[in-house]
Amino acid sequence: MFFLAVFSIKDDTFTFDETAHVAAGYSYLTQKDYRLNPEHPPLVKDLAAVPLLFLNLNFPKNDPSWIQKDPQYNPPPWWTQFDFASAFLYKANNNPDQIMFWSKLPMILLMIFLGWFIFYATKKLFNKEAALIALFFFAFSPTILAHGRLVTTDIGAALGAILATYFWLRFLKNPNKKNIFLAGVIFGIAMILKFSLITLIPFFGLITIIYAWFFAEKKPLVEEDKSSSSPFIAIRVLKEHSFFSTLRCARVINVLKYVGKAILIGITGVVVIIWPVYFYHTLNYPVSKQLEDTQYLLSTTSIPKFVIPINVAMVKNPVTRPLAHYVLGVMLAVNRTETGNTTFFLGEVSASSWKSYFPVVYSIKETLAFLILGVISLFYATWLIKKPFWQEPWQRFKNWVKSHFTEFSFLCFMAIYWLTSITAKLNIGIRHLMPVFPFTYILVAYVLSLMLKPPYLKLKYAVFGAFLLWQTVSVVSIYPHFLTYFNELAGGPNNGYLYVVDSNLDWGQDLKRLKTWLDENNVDKVYVDYFGGGNTEYYLGQKFAPWWGTRNPEELPKGSFIAVSASQLQGGRGIPVKGYDGSTGFYNWLNSYSPIAKIGYSIFVYQIK
Repeated sequence: MFFLAVFSIKDDTFTFDETAHVAAGYSYLTQKDYRLNPEHPPLVKDLAAVPLLFLNLNFPKNDPSWIQKDPQYNPPPWWTQFDFASAFLYKANNNPDQIMFWSKLPMILLMIFLGWFIFYATKKLFNKEAALIALFFFAFSPTILAHGRLVTTDIGAALGAILATYFWLRFLKNPNKKNIFLAGVIFGIAMILKFSLITLIPFFGLITIIYAWFFAEKKPLVEEDKSSSSPFIAIRVLKEHSFFSTLRCARVINVLKYVGKAILIGITGVVVIIWPVYFYHTLNYPVSKQLEDTQYLLSTTSIPKFVIPINVAMVKNPVTRPLAHYVLGVMLAVNRTETGNTTFFLGEVSASSWKSYFPVVYSIKETLAFLILGVISLFYATWLIKKPFWQEPWQRFKNWVKSHFTEFSFLCFMAIYWLTSITAKLNIGIRHLMPVFPFTYILVAYVLSLMLKPPYLKLKYAVFGAFLLWQTVSVVSIYPHFLTYFNELAGGPNNGYLYVVDSNLDWGQDLKRLKTWLDENNVDKVYVDYFGGGNTEYYLGQKFAPWWGTRNPEELPKGSFIAVSASQLQGGRGIPVKGYDGSTGFYNWLNSYSPIAKIGYSIFVYQIK
């Protein structure tokens, strides 16, 4: 997996979000100033920037996008991160390809660590066979391989989710001081990996209460008074407190104890991890600049207005100033999920969302072999119930939770995260589901490990081995274009653009490959409508001519070449949903053309006749 990831980035260019993350991370470590990219927590960006400290890079400190005081430079503050990234990577005499390789290497190592931890946790929680199967699913996941190589927060989110859950379960089963402290530290780390992991808070609250309620010790409220001359006194008192009230009281006390310890874990995460990390990152961030950015960014969101003065007051207080910036990031992330993004999906274009988006994308972006094995494991787990589920359902459910609390916890997190993703308005990629991937792999692997027992063991091994071979071949065969993987249900990567684009297919990774194609085919000039983090002028030089979708196609000379990113192409051909008022239909004229080349499945090249 490590070598597949490392060698597959050789001809890549930066994807759209990576440029902002890399430049921001480098600015954090060298300037201790968090003005860029506050809508994402810092840890992943810091890790990506660590190797860059040894490259003797130029920091464009005088660029308007960093100073942000030039009256001639007045874009929205959230966009300055991309302008600064362009200045840092392509205009400051730095080598963007060198920066790309060294910034991606920590991400690949993070991905490898996640794979190791999935194996470790599965072995500890279930068995060795399940651990090996789960590791296989992880190592040959096209989505993990695609995004584990990128400087984004998605692989960090997957790691934070499973890591925090494992240590929280350790705390529940043994709530001693060591486990409380470890759970607090890991919780804090998860909170600075990706803001969407705030969903861990209601998840941990839910499983903590359920665990404390179901596993409370049954202690009698009174004991028989041996010294009493009448044994009926003790009997009478016990009757006043039935078994159920005794148990209920014990459960309430146990819940309160666990909730108190859970709150202590949260405080530990804030005090030991979140506050110190944000304190370091805002050391040289001028208070006046932080106030200005906070007020502007919050005023442009749908966050309730009464929140703004609270956050501003936190900025003014030196003790709470680091937490103010953390809270700002959380609110910006929440606002992002509520406001949506212009997206192409199944022939339509919308700025809101589709409830079917994530189920459909998951069904065509994960391997068909794994999906089938997942369905088989679901049916087998259901068959293990034996009795009809309607017979004593509550008692049987309680017994199952008590004997399978780890599986129950995993299912709870998956349900919460799936529900949150489906109801949110941000539909831009399967990567936003990545926190549920480790849980899914582990549960499917565990059930399959139970299936791989006598009888018919040789037959089971043969069938299972065929599925694993199918998955291996389907993933490795698309090397190095893991981001563009689509399974057989979608017709493979050639047809992926018909369903979804953006980070599912086209995120700008193929700009250097376009340059190679132009050189090999002796094309001296190409009109380009590009979506991504690469710089067209830097890579294409004199061959590049700018193009955008709303231009009149009659401006293109006969015989000329035009290269259009799939995201731009499908966004200009999709049918607008009701209420969408953006530009549409501006690339319908290309329907009469067939592309003469597809660059890495993500850039379509046409020749105008």
